[in-house]
Amino acid sequence: MIEQQVVTGERRVRSVSQINRIVDARNEMLALFSELIDKRPFVTDSAVPMLVQQFCQALVDYTAHAHFQLYRHFAENRERRVPVSTVADQIYPRILTITQTILDFNDKYDCEDHCESLANLDKDLSALGEHLADRIELEDKLIAAFVSGTRPAS
Repeated sequence: MIEQQVVTGERRVRSVSQINRIVDARNEMLALFSELIDKRPFVTDSAVPMLVQQFCQALVDYTAHAHFQLYRHFAENRERRVPVSTVADQIYPRILTITQTILDFNDKYDCEDHCESLANLDKDLSALGEHLADRIELEDKLIAAFVSGTRPAS
């Protein structure tokens, strides 16, 4: 019984640590998103392409952290807590759709390989911002379910 509690405790610590990394990556991405939005209109600021590149990298890092640290866990059916799995099943299809939107934005604006035109950046950032807000809301629901299921039993 004690061995089971130790294993469960270790999993809980790992789970909280994974969530913290996702939230840290999210916060970094959101800070760059805000900094980029503050540069509008984009055509007059020569620093925008570098900032777009930094934002794209943070966006992809955040997306990868969430996928590999959290969503893969559910996609591989490794979650045993029914309430957590239920929330994951409800939101995962929408998360996948938003992930594709994020990857499409990155493909269009990743300035490391190309940065031909920023003419639609304002419109595309606005649309991306709406998708990110939806994703964060969904993630927060999953994180809340995940964390409430990882509290040590009294």
